Amino acid sequence: MDVFVIEGGRKLAGTLRVNGSKNAALPLLAASLLTDDPVILRDVPDLSDIRNMHRLLGELGVAIESERENNIPTTRLRVVDETEHHARYDIVRTMRASICVLGPMLAKRGQARVSMPGGCAIGQRPVDLHLRGLEALGAIITLEGGDIVARVPQSGRLIGDTVFLGGPFGSTVLGTANVMSAATLAQGTTTIECAACEPEIVDLANMLIGMGAKITGAGSPRITIEGVETLSSIDHCVIPDRIEAGTFMCAAAITNSTLTLTNCPLDAMMSATDRLEAIGVHIDPAHQGTAIDPLRQTCIVSGSESLRPVQITTQPHPGFPTDLQAQFMALLCLAAGNSVITEKIFPERFLHVAELTRMGASIHRHGTTAVISGVKALTGAPVMASDLRASAGLVLAALAARGTTVINRVYHIDRGYEQLEHRLGSVGASIQRLSEDAVAELGLMSE
Repeated sequence: MDVFVIEGGRKLAGTLRVNGSKNAALPLLAASLLTDDPVILRDVPDLSDIRNMHRLLGELGVAIESERENNIPTTRLRVVDETEHHARYDIVRTMRASICVLGPMLAKRGQARVSMPGGCAIGQRPVDLHLRGLEALGAIITLEGGDIVARVPQSGRLIGDTVFLGGPFGSTVLGTANVMSAATLAQGTTTIECAACEPEIVDLANMLIGMGAKITGAGSPRITIEGVETLSSIDHCVIPDRIEAGTFMCAAAITNSTLTLTNCPLDAMMSATDRLEAIGVHIDPAHQGTAIDPLRQTCIVSGSESLRPVQITTQPHPGFPTDLQAQFMALLCLAAGNSVITEKIFPERFLHVAELTRMGASIHRHGTTAVISGVKALTGAPVMASDLRASAGLVLAALAARGTTVINRVYHIDRGYEQLEHRLGSVGASIQRLSEDAVAELGLMSE
């Protein structure tokens, strides 16, 4: 397995472009199952999760071609075989978002068999809301040999109805994507109550509308879908990744540097930028007052020598995103005072706490809350990446730490950040991807 070797303490300077959103792209790719016509998706990032979704769609009869046009990745998809309807465990276990094929495949092909999904080890994320939503549309669902087996009712088509998708930790993003996609081909009108409001859901709705779906209310807790007979082709550009943008903002902040971010979805990041401003980080849009897409802005992020402590509570959008919790925790390790982070989405999402502590952080966890007492400096150490966003938090801590940090299991990072070492290296970071054998030869402890 590969590791990152990071020499900390270097200032960053330059420009980074925010790539297309992984969390948006995965349900968009799955939605290609809803039509027999070609689908073109632009700015789909080259990530291990995306490649796994390509493999899955390939097994489900989708022909996929990927290329770069004007240096922007372009993915062309077309269903060539509708006879397969089994999303196998070997692929599904690698990423939770595989569940996104359930709704589209059921609605278009009349049946779907999807293995129970895998994903990051950050606590249980059950799919019962997905299944409840599809059952409300008339789907007949059973569990057979670890697979979810879903069939349309005897009428041969899903039937629109009112669906409630609220759960103990709020609405479900993937569940909303699944039910909304399935409802586009259902008979009659579907109303999703307590729908996820995330911008990734709005992006999916916009793509489906471009394909001929009738959807209103996306981005609000109530989405209404009037079913249509068929959907057609689409050429759609994926929204920029707000989590990647937030990670780069934290990179500038934790190293007291200045970075320019292009293709930045500032309009979808108000909860994160609000906390950064409270910490003392300056975020300045480069084109204030001009007509520009609020989801594709250019901004200048400037750190501060004195970081202030803050309180953060993760919540469903438009609240603070759980996917930025680890990155902000790393940043707050260097704030002057006590910060409090409360995790309301995934209560067990604190696997990075022990690793940050190895680097000299002072963090005390109390149930779903972590109290971070700022220290003057972090120190490089061998650490272990445990999940995607925890890995990003460790990279940020390593950028600011004194000395060398070796981060093991960086395959987690490859799930959500494309060539992170090269992109951070292009703005001044000292970060290398090496094999474990190479690290051993250099005399650096990797475990």
